[in-house]
Amino acid sequence: MTTQRTLSSQWSGCRWMRASLASCMALFGGTLLAATPIPAGPLVTTEWLAQNLDNQQVRIVEVSVNPGLYERGHVPGAVNFSWHQDLNDRVRRDIVSKEAFESLLSKAGVSQDTTVVLYGDTNNWFAAWGAWVFDIYGVKNVKLLDGGRKKWEAENQPLNNRVPEFATTSYRVAKVNTDLRARLSDALAAAEGKSNAKLVDIRSADEYAGKIFAPAGVPELSIRAGHIPGAANVPWGQAVKEDGTFKSAEDLKKLYASAGVDGSKPIITYCRIGERSSHTWFALSKILGYSVKNYDGSWTEYGNAVGVPITNPAGTIWAAK
Repeated sequence: MTTQRTLSSQWSGCRWMRASLASCMALFGGTLLAATPIPAGPLVTTEWLAQNLDNQQVRIVEVSVNPGLYERGHVPGAVNFSWHQDLNDRVRRDIVSKEAFESLLSKAGVSQDTTVVLYGDTNNWFAAWGAWVFDIYGVKNVKLLDGGRKKWEAENQPLNNRVPEFATTSYRVAKVNTDLRARLSDALAAAEGKSNAKLVDIRSADEYAGKIFAPAGVPELSIRAGHIPGAANVPWGQAVKEDGTFKSAEDLKKLYASAGVDGSKPIITYCRIGERSSHTWFALSKILGYSVKNYDGSWTEYGNAVGVPITNPAGTIWAAK
């Protein structure tokens, strides 16, 4: 019992000091947290990642939106991909180009056999966006850290502010999967009943109803409020538990089925700019296995488009105060 308490105390000290896993393992003769097999499925737990920080088969990538988080402290060994600068084109309203994406992964030391673990702030919104972009470019073995930064920090898991360096690889994209991406024409076809795709609006109930244009504190980017006709409203936050982890597959099925989304028809998810909807895309496609496209143009594009129908129960007029 005394030995167990001593080990627990020493390990807690390691975590408090944000020491590297290698340093803490040295304290215990390298036997405490040996790397474990990479789990099947789209998610990894905080416990698993804590045991695999020095696993050479794994590359950890932070994709957060709030500035300075990565610099102040991140999961040891994680590289930083900027949602705005790295995963989006810097000139076009588009995702990062294939060539720029290949360069990004090569600099991060990612090879075809690497397992990539993505995580970020705001319950993995932008990490899920990253997973969607990675999927479009056919990257194998991509997983989300279930619960993201929120759960990692709540558990006092190790953090440091060192930027890792990895040997550069020559990563090449074999195939681009455009089937994962919905365009304005796809959303319009669903709205007008010209396709059987089911639209899922994952914004808040007030955004969906047209009472507000954007979440509190976020700039208004659309001329009109409301939602795409025929869209079901399942706010993204209903898919996660209090600690930020996804609900069980069984609970997710019940949640979406209650809104008429059961996977029997192709699905298009959307939000305001595509990041929250990528979180729902991940839940529906990766956890439930449904056929899903993410509409990254989302309401910012659709709500500004000329000649498209909308549904606006609140009757809110742009710029009205």
